[in-house]
Amino acid sequence: MLRGFTIKAWRLANSMAVAVQDPRSPPVVLLVDDEPPLLDAMRLGLASEFEVETAASAEEAALLLGTRRYDVLVCDQLLPGEQGLEFLIRVSERSGAPQRILLTGYINPELLSRSVSLAKLSACLLKPVHHAELIAAIHAALRG
Repeated sequence: MLRGFTIKAWRLANSMAVAVQDPRSPPVVLLVDDEPPLLDAMRLGLASEFEVETAASAEEAALLLGTRRYDVLVCDQLLPGEQGLEFLIRVSERSGAPQRILLTGYINPELLSRSVSLAKLSACLLKPVHHAELIAAIHAALRG
């Protein structure tokens, strides 16, 4: 016990503290996709310009969003459990929400047009997305 905290409670409180980001540090991007090879490829493609963290589901991403500040959230549409668009809508309702980009492998004009306004997306990109296109979309999202 540490001054009224159990070790478990102290770790939880410590992990939920939001650090002030150094203006010289790279923007922080959270990638969410349930396909490990694709997630790794995107992470490697972005690592030279951004600090990148990954999650394999909306549930895992939600836990990570509670631990630190992210500048941009890039999320696949088809995820186990909660779909990407539903998750991004939920995230958009939080104060201090990161900029949001949806990735989808399916050309559904209705989904594409609805998703931008519903989740207040910075972009909606079709998979497979090239690294240069994703990097450009993240930079555009960072500019607001």
